[in-house]
Amino acid sequence: MQPGIHPTYRPVVFRDKAADFAFLTRSTLTSDRTVEWEDGSTYPVVDVEISSASHPFYTGTARVLDTAGRVERFERRYGRGQDR
Repeated sequence: MQPGIHPTYRPVVFRDKAADFAFLTRSTLTSDRTVEWEDGSTYPVVDVEISSASHPFYTGTARVLDTAGRVERFERRYGRGQDR
């Protein structure tokens, strides 16, 4: 690697305020805000919209659409194969 062209790779806290969930990992992202972590050290914090704690797919709150029922209802309402 060439020196001086790569961003700094350091510990960063990602925080999902909607789910009150945070995790510490390494990243090149920067932030002006900081937070004191469980180990007593201060790290930059990046707020995210969605994490595994609040995403519908991971929490089991995703809705499954009944597409077969919707198709049958459409065919009943508007008919199937009728010439108009």
